[in-house]
Amino acid sequence: MGFATGLGAVLAWLLVRTVLRLSELLTLLLLSAFIAVSLEPVVAWLCRRGLRRGWSVAAVVAAFAGLLAGFVALVIPPVTAAVTALTDAVPRWRSQLHDHHSTLGRLEDRYHLIEKAQSGLGSGGASKVAGGVLGAGQLVISVVTSAVIVITVTLYMMVALPTIKRFCYRFVPGTRRERVVAVSETILTRVGRFMLGNIVTSAIAGLATFVWCEVVGVPYPAAMGLFVALMDMVPIVGSTVGGVVVSLAALSVSLPVAIATAVFYIGFRLAEDYLIMPRAMKFAVDVHPVVTVVAVLAGGSLLGVVGGLVAIPVAVALGIVLDEFVFPRTDAS
Repeated sequence: MGFATGLGAVLAWLLVRTVLRLSELLTLLLLSAFIAVSLEPVVAWLCRRGLRRGWSVAAVVAAFAGLLAGFVALVIPPVTAAVTALTDAVPRWRSQLHDHHSTLGRLEDRYHLIEKAQSGLGSGGASKVAGGVLGAGQLVISVVTSAVIVITVTLYMMVALPTIKRFCYRFVPGTRRERVVAVSETILTRVGRFMLGNIVTSAIAGLATFVWCEVVGVPYPAAMGLFVALMDMVPIVGSTVGGVVVSLAALSVSLPVAIATAVFYIGFRLAEDYLIMPRAMKFAVDVHPVVTVVAVLAGGSLLGVVGGLVAIPVAVALGIVLDEFVFPRTDAS
């Protein structure tokens, strides 16, 4: 008995260590499964219209690829213009640093910026800059690798989702399989509706951004609106990042416009968190707004962006399981 207990403890410890080491990969797999399940209603709708499943998945992927291509086409002109303007401004800034009557020249005379920069690079600053560049390169490689893994696994799951579901259902005893299948299909349908609600709220954010940028004169309003719509699909931090980027872009117009844009996004974020998103999610997945907000906060605290994204579907699944299996037993007892 002691040997069996010790062996079980060792195996449990090794299992926990393995799961912790694979936590990043498991998170990516969870994200892939969530995306595949979220897109399943669209794929199933196309299949009911007569398309084979492979062609249905290809159509959904092509639609998203077209959306991404449109976003890139809208973003490339402002980014190219900004890089060109920065490149053209560098020689002017260098001449202004040596001009004692310019603002940069007076700052150089007072703070000796060039001398401090040269001394910093000479005393190990260059190695720090190189380390920062290498760290940024590693981050880019990690992000690209994670994106490739998620896209690849998502495609395989989308194509083979019916087979995967049938395989998983075979672990349930035949006497209870029909009810488990019904509950599982209900959960998957609610997850798809949640994704639809998320797209609706993101579209509202993008449209509001486009209208605001068009009214106050922020450049490239269409690109800004599409960027905010895409970022708004990321829970917790997405809309904040989008608001910061648009506010910084508004600085090219004037400081008052940038301040007004920041105030607009603070107000819109409050309205989205406490009015738009809870109501849209309640319509999509029939979850109380308080549960929606608490689930997103808890999921984000546990698993970051991915946790915030899957928190509401998990709350929906838990509610359905309680209604179908737990509450009937407690009410009958």
